[in-house]
Amino acid sequence: MSIVAVKVLCTVNAPYGTAFSAEQLASKISDPASAVSFDPSAFSFFSEVDEKLQILFLDEMQVDPTAASDLARKFSALAGYPLPLARAA
Repeated sequence: MSIVAVKVLCTVNAPYGTAFSAEQLASKISDPASAVSFDPSAFSFFSEVDEKLQILFLDEMQVDPTAASDLARKFSALAGYPLPLARAA
Protein backbone atom coordinates (compact mmCIF):
# COMPACT_ATOMS: atom_id res chain seq x y z
CA MET A 1 0.00 0.00 0.00
CA SER A 2 1.31 3.44 -0.88
CA ILE A 3 2.06 6.15 1.66
CA VAL A 4 -0.75 8.23 0.13
CA ALA A 5 -3.30 5.48 0.75
CA VAL A 6 -1.98 4.88 4.27
CA LYS A 7 -2.30 8.56 5.21
CA VAL A 8 -5.78 8.85 3.74
CA LEU A 9 -7.05 5.64 5.34
CA CYS A 10 -5.64 6.57 8.75
CA THR A 11 -7.46 9.89 8.59
CA VAL A 12 -10.73 8.38 7.38
CA ASN A 13 -10.83 5.11 9.33
CA ALA A 14 -9.46 6.06 12.75
CA PRO A 15 -12.21 8.44 13.96
CA TYR A 16 -14.95 5.97 13.13
CA GLY A 17 -13.21 2.71 14.05
CA THR A 18 -13.65 1.44 10.50
CA ALA A 19 -11.25 -0.53 8.34
CA PHE A 20 -12.15 0.38 4.78
CA SER A 21 -9.62 -0.53 2.10
CA ALA A 22 -8.37 2.03 -0.40
CA GLU A 23 -10.58 0.42 -3.03
CA GLN A 24 -13.67 0.61 -0.82
CA LEU A 25 -13.03 4.27 -0.04
CA ALA A 26 -12.41 5.04 -3.71
CA SER A 27 -15.82 3.56 -4.48
CA LYS A 28 -17.48 5.64 -1.76
CA ILE A 29 -15.95 8.95 -2.88
CA SER A 30 -17.19 8.54 -6.43
CA ASP A 31 -20.69 7.23 -5.68
CA PRO A 32 -23.47 9.85 -5.50
CA ALA A 33 -25.32 7.56 -3.08
CA SER A 34 -22.69 8.42 -0.45
CA ALA A 35 -24.20 11.89 -0.07
CA VAL A 36 -27.74 10.52 0.04
CA SER A 37 -26.77 8.11 2.84
CA PHE A 38 -24.59 10.74 4.58
CA ASP A 39 -21.65 8.30 4.46
CA PRO A 40 -19.25 9.42 7.23
CA SER A 41 -16.16 7.95 5.56
CA ALA A 42 -16.79 9.76 2.29
CA PHE A 43 -17.50 13.00 4.16
CA SER A 44 -14.34 12.52 6.22
CA PHE A 45 -12.32 12.17 3.02
CA PHE A 46 -13.64 15.44 1.64
CA SER A 47 -13.53 17.38 4.92
CA GLU A 48 -10.55 16.04 6.88
CA VAL A 49 -7.97 14.89 4.31
CA ASP A 50 -5.63 17.58 3.00
CA GLU A 51 -6.64 18.73 -0.49
CA LYS A 52 -3.30 17.79 -2.08
CA LEU A 53 -3.55 14.33 -0.55
CA GLN A 54 -7.12 14.03 -1.84
CA ILE A 55 -5.94 14.76 -5.37
CA LEU A 56 -3.07 12.27 -5.10
CA PHE A 57 -5.46 9.61 -3.81
CA LEU A 58 -7.93 10.23 -6.63
CA ASP A 59 -5.14 9.87 -9.16
CA GLU A 60 -3.65 6.78 -7.52
CA MET A 61 -7.01 5.03 -7.23
CA GLN A 62 -8.10 6.15 -10.72
CA VAL A 63 -11.20 7.88 -9.39
CA ASP A 64 -12.86 10.22 -11.87
CA PRO A 65 -12.05 13.69 -10.50
CA THR A 66 -15.29 15.12 -11.89
CA ALA A 67 -17.36 12.49 -10.06
CA ALA A 68 -15.45 13.15 -6.83
CA SER A 69 -15.85 16.91 -7.23
CA ASP A 70 -19.59 16.53 -7.85
CA LEU A 71 -19.91 14.47 -4.68
CA ALA A 72 -17.82 17.00 -2.73
CA ARG A 73 -20.26 19.72 -3.85
CA LYS A 74 -23.18 17.65 -2.57
CA PHE A 75 -21.48 17.13 0.79
CA SER A 76 -20.58 20.83 0.90
CA ALA A 77 -24.23 21.76 0.44
CA LEU A 78 -25.27 19.30 3.15
CA ALA A 79 -22.59 20.52 5.56
CA GLY A 80 -23.23 24.19 4.89
CA TYR A 81 -19.60 25.09 4.32
CA PRO A 82 -17.14 24.84 1.41
CA LEU A 83 -15.04 21.72 0.93
CA PRO A 84 -11.79 21.90 -1.08
CA LEU A 85 -12.75 19.58 -3.94
CA ALA A 86 -16.20 21.16 -4.20
CA ARG A 87 -14.65 24.05 -6.08
CA ALA A 88 -12.47 21.84 -8.33
CA ALA A 89 -13.37 20.07 -11.53
